[in-house]
Amino acid sequence: MDEINNQVLTEKTIRLLQNNQYTFDVKLESTKTEIKDWIEKFFDVRVKAMNSLRSPKRIRNRRRKESSLVDNKRMIITLQPGYSIPLFLNE
Repeated sequence: MDEINNQVLTEKTIRLLQNNQYTFDVKLESTKTEIKDWIEKFFDVRVKAMNSLRSPKRIRNRRRKESSLVDNKRMIITLQPGYSIPLFLNE
């Protein structure tokens, strides 16, 4: 679980679950092949396709200092028909 930060559950990602697509926040250094191999081994599923996106950096001004907030990479993973990943809730 080092590669994946958390599973994203929003209105849009819940709609994507109907198409057998799951959304995860992953580390910036992770590649698609690393995440694909890890998900196939850990959850015992077959990945059909993967899409990744990075949110733009947000800059926060604090007392004349600019600092950028840490951002994650988001992966949308489409599974082969017949496979599923159990939802895990963030505590």
